[in-house]
Amino acid sequence: MKLSFNNGMKRVLSYINLVKFSHTIFAMPFALVGMIMAYRVNPEICFCTRVFGLIILAMIFARNAAMGFNRYVDSDIDKINPRTANREIPAGLISKNSALVFIILNSLAFVTVCFFINYLAFILAIPTLLVLFTYSFLKRYTAFCHYFLGIALSIAPTGAYVAVTGKIDIAPVILSLIVLFWVSGFDIIYSLSDREFDKQNNLFSVPRIFGVRGALIVSAIGHFFVLPLLVIFYFYVNSLSGGPYLGSYYIIGASLFAVMLVYQHLIISSNDLSRIGAAFFTANGVASVVFAFFAILDLV
Repeated sequence: MKLSFNNGMKRVLSYINLVKFSHTIFAMPFALVGMIMAYRVNPEICFCTRVFGLIILAMIFARNAAMGFNRYVDSDIDKINPRTANREIPAGLISKNSALVFIILNSLAFVTVCFFINYLAFILAIPTLLVLFTYSFLKRYTAFCHYFLGIALSIAPTGAYVAVTGKIDIAPVILSLIVLFWVSGFDIIYSLSDREFDKQNNLFSVPRIFGVRGALIVSAIGHFFVLPLLVIFYFYVNSLSGGPYLGSYYIIGASLFAVMLVYQHLIISSNDLSRIGAAFFTANGVASVVFAFFAILDLV
């Protein structure tokens, strides 16, 4: 019985690692900001624990499906890349057929959860999955794959807003644009690790097209666009009826978020890529949580 339990736990951990569950820290905080903002600027809508739970489930199922699909599609590439050869499918911990079943079940669960949220969420469920799945193919055709990943993660805050209100507004779209440029910028930095592999295997990325220095410049330009969007978001949300909604806490959070963006560019250079991991996970994970914490403090 104990051996069976241990095997079961190892199996569960394999799937958790397959979808890099810890990376939920990137999009989830922004989804929570989108949700709290929806309640705050629409005071006629009362907070509902049921909707909150459904939003969390939708995020988990959508991300599981997307990451599982990415690992499924890329398994042959991952197998020959030294950096990714130990991932669950190429390492034989999870079979491709098992991964496919996992993807289908999570996709169905996501659509089902959206059905119970509201009509617009249900209508947008399939297009959302198509966007999430499309990203997995793009590095075979275009260096714009980084920006499509940004689009995929940027769905989170607008999706959470839609779940609460049943409509799309400008405020969550601005928040989604912040996520788009932020994510695409740090994904370009992360992809520096695979520049030579991409060249050898005819895969597309900004580092492969523009080189290390050029990729860092492109990433920095994208992150620069985040700064005015943070300001625009502040003034737009405060201009809505019943405002202002954001104040000093948001300014602190947005400022710290901007500092973390600058920090990851300071610790990475064309001559030293040893801290890519710190820039990718630590800096950006902290940045998203800090921004969400202070923004939500103001919103509530």
